[in-house]
Amino acid sequence: MKLSEKLAALEQEEAGTKAEPAAQAAPRSRSRAASPSTGRTAWDATKRKVREMVLEEVAPKMAGLTPDELADEVRATLDRIVQREDVEVTPLERRRFVQEVMSDTLGYGPLDPLLADDTITEVMCNSFDDIWVERNGRLEQTDFKFSDDTQYRAVIEKIVSAVGRRVDESSPMVDARLPDGSRVNAIIPPLALHGSVLTIRKFARDPYTATDLIRFGTWTMDLVTLMDACVRGKLNILVSGGTGTGKTTNLNVLSSFIPDGERIITIEDSAELQLQQRHVINLETRPASAEGTGEVSIRDLVRNALRMRPDRIIVGEVRAAEALDMLQAMNTGHEGSMTTVHANSARDALSRLETMVLMAGFELPVRAIREQIAAAIDLVVQVSRLPEGQRVISAVSEVQGMEGDTILLQDIMSYRMHPDPAPGSPPGELVATGLRPKLVDRLAEMRVDVPASIFKAPPRQAATRTAGRSRRVQVPTPREIADKEQLR
Repeated sequence: MKLSEKLAALEQEEAGTKAEPAAQAAPRSRSRAASPSTGRTAWDATKRKVREMVLEEVAPKMAGLTPDELADEVRATLDRIVQREDVEVTPLERRRFVQEVMSDTLGYGPLDPLLADDTITEVMCNSFDDIWVERNGRLEQTDFKFSDDTQYRAVIEKIVSAVGRRVDESSPMVDARLPDGSRVNAIIPPLALHGSVLTIRKFARDPYTATDLIRFGTWTMDLVTLMDACVRGKLNILVSGGTGTGKTTNLNVLSSFIPDGERIITIEDSAELQLQQRHVINLETRPASAEGTGEVSIRDLVRNALRMRPDRIIVGEVRAAEALDMLQAMNTGHEGSMTTVHANSARDALSRLETMVLMAGFELPVRAIREQIAAAIDLVVQVSRLPEGQRVISAVSEVQGMEGDTILLQDIMSYRMHPDPAPGSPPGELVATGLRPKLVDRLAEMRVDVPASIFKAPPRQAATRTAGRSRRVQVPTPREIADKEQLR
């Protein structure tokens, strides 16, 4: 029996099983039964059957084939099966059918066109038939979907297994990466109550540069000058911000200012940094095996990195006890190190570091911890995300030491909102506060000169009341809310 005949019999059998319940159901139930079942359309069923046949024939030949040879073998096998099984597709649909089966077999199925779209920065799969993307800082639901949950789980397994990780009921959460460096997180039942969830944060094919961030409105020329001087002057920099604000991207750009000739060691949960220097050592953590052994944490890698003769240590993100080891590295001759932390402000970032040091298990006095933080961190770069979706540097703060039990912070630059921005123009700008930081003297000792003009505060703009230019959100009055409730 040919494939088309098998599918026809399958559809007829399904129609027969639905006929009896549909006859007894209410009109609402009948309309629901008449709609096509999710993932059981003839097109998806044909693709699934053909994909299984392709894998069955190609699997014994895969060993020793290069990616290009494997693609050619899959394409040739697919053509033979389509002709042999008399797959009923029109000539116009044939190319699309072959492309989709190739994508399902060698790639990530419906995710491939989303990953290839440079305007998309994040892909979020809430279930096999519910895929969202982030484009220009806004969330959009797409029409793409997997054939069924089996194909969805197979793609998740393919992604995580490629980097030597696993996801199953004993380990239902996993961080991984795609070959291009994009960050992947997957969580499956029983932790995800309504099905597996896959989140992919895409990275640009070409690493962003300072010029790109200036074009996006995230950086300014004065900030580039300051950051270049601070990195070359080997100041320890902490990049702080919330989820999705661009901490790793900014850390990547900061690292581009490191001169050649220095030995750089990067430490990450999932390797994402794209350093362009010649002497870079990339280290990545390892989760525990199925037996619960063999785990290597960021803290283990930081301690090991100290024995590898680093000039600078860059930690992708500090989340727990490794904060203590990072601070000690900064305080013991590894100046110019950088890391990121989740926090809403520079002050919160230092408080979080204090809490994470306490998680190391040592009963250290709070004052001793704060003294270590004040001695280790020189600069805090705060990254924020505006309501319109634009990512900006909201503050650049200098750590100036201790006063009593308090760490002194001074803003060098801060993001100032415009009173009434014109449509299409930036809502604000990063400007100097007018205060001369102490780090200028330290940079001078390192023979790094910083122009004094970048610390001069610009005059404030007067508010102009122009019709149609306000971006403020109008909150409804209690009377309007009451009227809406009555209409319901």
